[in-house]
Amino acid sequence: MKSVPKLIGRFIGILLLSIFLLLVLNFFVLFFFSINQSPSDSPYTIAEEIADKLYKTDSGYAMDNATLTFLQNEDIWAILIGENTKTVVWHTDNLPNTIPATYSLSDISSLTSGYIEGYPTYTGDTENGLLVLGYPKDSYWKHLWPSWDYQFIAHLPRTFLVVLFCNVILIFIIYIWTTGKLSRSVNPIVQGIRDLAERKQVQLKEKGVLSELAMNINQTSQILKSQERELEKRETARVNWIAGVSHDIRTPLSMVMGYAGQLEDNPDLTPEERKKARVILRQSKKMRNLINDLNLASKLEYNMQPLNPKRINVIALVRQVVVDFINNDIENNYPIEWKTDDKLSSCIIQADEDLMKRAISNLIQNCINHNENGCTIYVMVHTIQNKCMIIVEDDGVGATDDQIEKLNNTPHYMISDVATTEQRHGLGLLIVKQILQSHDGIMLIGHSKYAGFSVTIELPKK
Repeated sequence: MKSVPKLIGRFIGILLLSIFLLLVLNFFVLFFFSINQSPSDSPYTIAEEIADKLYKTDSGYAMDNATLTFLQNEDIWAILIGENTKTVVWHTDNLPNTIPATYSLSDISSLTSGYIEGYPTYTGDTENGLLVLGYPKDSYWKHLWPSWDYQFIAHLPRTFLVVLFCNVILIFIIYIWTTGKLSRSVNPIVQGIRDLAERKQVQLKEKGVLSELAMNINQTSQILKSQERELEKRETARVNWIAGVSHDIRTPLSMVMGYAGQLEDNPDLTPEERKKARVILRQSKKMRNLINDLNLASKLEYNMQPLNPKRINVIALVRQVVVDFINNDIENNYPIEWKTDDKLSSCIIQADEDLMKRAISNLIQNCINHNENGCTIYVMVHTIQNKCMIIVEDDGVGATDDQIEKLNNTPHYMISDVATTEQRHGLGLLIVKQILQSHDGIMLIGHSKYAGFSVTIELPKK
């Protein structure tokens, strides 16, 4: 959940940075327009300059044509109020009819800082009176009461800092509140997604701004659970089907093996007929073993095989399996050499004893099955750090690099999720791999140093 506050903080940081950059941008824009506003363009300055260009003549007052043309083009009218008479003694030709001709002292005070009939006015002093310029009504806005409390102005910097500090505190409070509210909305969504990944049932409250997302997650959870139940049904049906078929085959297979055994030992048959009976018996045993392997592989695949783990000595267990095979090899076609160091007396693991015996037996039997003309089998147990290593190899026909690559990396046809017409290898090695997976072990297939086939299994020591 740590990533959610971090994500929210990042977005809030981006928001605050955006606000700051926007304020800086506005400041620079304001500064740009301020420096481009020439002081000479100020109406106060223009009024002073035009007042200097008004001069007295014998017939009254006059102004040069260039100045009059400027006033005409800018739609500015001008009047001169006499100093003693307080009346208009001169004006431009574009003077509006609504402009008064006589002014009192209060009128003069008002027009100096404000307007005449809605026209913003600006004044300039002359020797004989007051020059007044009137600008268009929509050209300037004038503040009529430009006065402030002195204490307010004196404390303005401190007031600005206090207001700024209060704004920062307010933004921080809003951030905390927003983060908490958003976290309370997002955290259940994040946890729901994690539960989906862990194949748990998810039921979120469908309310708030993320209600639609919560609803979609709930629907996804229901779909996944429904699919999981259907898959479990199919897997159970598959296991039951395999078990049922295996049970139905065992009875007639036992009869075939029994009769084949009797025929093999019948002295009234010819040697050729007894040989055929021996082949039938041998192939029937292979079928029986295949059925047993199929049942066990199916149970291991779907975790239906009960495990009874206990502390066992791998060296003693492997030696016992080897002795059993030696005793059964009457013709000595598959001699087994024990390559374990005599100084190594124990290597303890936590495992199901019967399953581990089955795994070792399958490895030795695999050497026998793939070498019909016989071979020597080499078995060794040794330790590396905190692991027990069991190596079973032979000097038989071995396998090609491509075959070994497939055995190590290609899923068995029984558990493959893609269509295949190729039976990649028997169930014996698959069962070994499944047994090791249930005991946190691994299996590696390779070339034997005796030019045959080699399988190395690795199990954690206890």
